[in-house]
Amino acid sequence: MEQKRLETQLKALPSKPGVYLLKDEGDNVLYIGKAASLYHRVGSYFGSPSNLSTKLQRMVARATDFDFFVTDSEQEAILLECNLIKKYRPRYNVRLKDDKSYPYLKINLAEDWPRVYFTRRIEKDGARYFGPFASAGSVRKTLALLRRLFPFRSCKRPVTGNESRPCLEYHIHRCLGPCIAAISKEEYRQVISQVILFLEGKQEVIVQELRSRMAEAAENLEFEKAALIRDQVHAVERVIERQKIASAEGEMDVISFAQAREQAYVLVFFIRNGKLLGREHFILAGTQDEEPSQIMTSFVQQFYNSAPYIPRQILLQHSLEGMSLIAAWLKSKKGAKVELRV
Repeated sequence: MEQKRLETQLKALPSKPGVYLLKDEGDNVLYIGKAASLYHRVGSYFGSPSNLSTKLQRMVARATDFDFFVTDSEQEAILLECNLIKKYRPRYNVRLKDDKSYPYLKINLAEDWPRVYFTRRIEKDGARYFGPFASAGSVRKTLALLRRLFPFRSCKRPVTGNESRPCLEYHIHRCLGPCIAAISKEEYRQVISQVILFLEGKQEVIVQELRSRMAEAAENLEFEKAALIRDQVHAVERVIERQKIASAEGEMDVISFAQAREQAYVLVFFIRNGKLLGREHFILAGTQDEEPSQIMTSFVQQFYNSAPYIPRQILLQHSLEGMSLIAAWLKSKKGAKVELRV
């Protein structure tokens, strides 16, 4: 791009919040960033190169053009920046590796007999989503644990209640047999509610409910049913013991990472009600020559942009760039205050 044309374009930039895209001569997007003032931020790249990192100097040397989008606020710019990074995956951005396909667990409460299943798409359909998980293997492990603890149906066929005989899952107590009308919709909903409570880290509530049902079954001389519920209680209690964290209270995500050359390995620990509910690892690409605060900022923005749930507290290994702005953005997504701690 000729110097005169560049200077003209830079002068025309508004002093408003927005997102900019730096491009090379082949119209490939090299870098995407957000700004409180597009005029000042984009102009800073084409000033003295000594003010730029080595990585940004290499990027600016290849830049021949830029586009920009004006937004109504800096929070809106965060959202647009995340979506554009996900779409274009620019070489010089810190970005989640393969973030297009992170899997989730879905429970569609609009169904008469809800299932718990794997999905890669979050839709505004009233369903409950849990995740994201780092891999399909992580989802399968969680599903396997849930099926050992709760007898929800895993089949996809329509439930009519008119089947002549149940499948093997019913006989090994992994399903309550809605296909043969062995359970009412209300009773089945109780099981699904327990699955949701478990995924939210509220296992003690589940144990209380199960103990109450066990006592009721025993009082009604339904000893086989009481014994099955007793085994379920013991299984849930064993999971609780493995999850307990002595020093943690309430709900919190704990995020840390280790950096190596052009990638960073990020670990996220999910703590709910003082228990370690699970952990997932993610890989960030494009981290070479980046400061820890920039790497952490990029991950927090991209991860929580697509996460179906945001906890009340997030404990970070490193501080964020624009901590108050990101806290306000997270609050707008959650609908409640989010505390960021380092």
